[in-house]
Amino acid sequence: MTRADHYMAEDIKNILAHGYKDENPRPKYADGTPAYTFSVNHNVRKYDLSAGDFPVLTLRRMAWKTGIREIFTIYQKPTNKIAEMKELGVTWWDPWDIGDGTIGQRYGATVGRYDLIKNLIADIEKDPYGRRKVVSLWQETDLHETPGLAPCAFLTIWNVRGKFLDMMMVQRSGDMLTASGAGGVNEIQYAALLMMIARHTGYEPGVFTHMVANEQIYDRHVGQANELLRRFEERKKEESAGAAGNGTAELPKQPALILKPDAKDFYSITIDEFEMKDYDPMTPQLKLELGI
Repeated sequence: MTRADHYMAEDIKNILAHGYKDENPRPKYADGTPAYTFSVNHNVRKYDLSAGDFPVLTLRRMAWKTGIREIFTIYQKPTNKIAEMKELGVTWWDPWDIGDGTIGQRYGATVGRYDLIKNLIADIEKDPYGRRKVVSLWQETDLHETPGLAPCAFLTIWNVRGKFLDMMMVQRSGDMLTASGAGGVNEIQYAALLMMIARHTGYEPGVFTHMVANEQIYDRHVGQANELLRRFEERKKEESAGAAGNGTAELPKQPALILKPDAKDFYSITIDEFEMKDYDPMTPQLKLELGI
């Protein structure tokens, strides 16, 4: 199992045992029912990409390619137009259309307006050990300019450490089982972003840390959360039995996201230059109803 699998099991147990239920939730399910959540605050997870510790969940299949494509729409070819997102293979933004075919002055529109990635790359190259490498999608002018979903994963902080580039991503709110949890789409895509920026600036990807200010399990996801716990125990027993049968405690190969060596320019990297190796997720896939 991956470190993300262990984090996920720990976090589910913590939320189910100690999480608090919200009041008057903004999101609603498709049938109009309020989408209540059980939450914990200040959830932190850390992965060392340089040691082969990539954040991907194996307890269910993650749509890692679509997650990385979404990163393209935010940072590489920044857009807020839903049609352009779909052209890049990202199809889940329709419920957040503000009525003009966009998600408002959010995400990619903010990155483009303030040249956030261009400025980050220039700062890493000119002043590698400076401590002001902050990319924030939380721009008050943008938030008040149009309606739209406020950015969830909104802040990245970058630090050079010798030959490594480290990054922390801060998320204000996260639907744990759908996207924000350990080894979920958000961690996969931001770890990929770290790999891309590191490659462009001549560094190796180092430590990726993910902090979620408020992480939730929706009330209609509790059954799926318990299923993930069951799968975790099942996989743990399988690995223990395999180690005992081989007379060794050697762990199975860990999944790894590979960025091809010739992919050096951030702005021209494509999804075909990424490969996920040794990824063997458990089935069947779980259905998770969204709160919109």
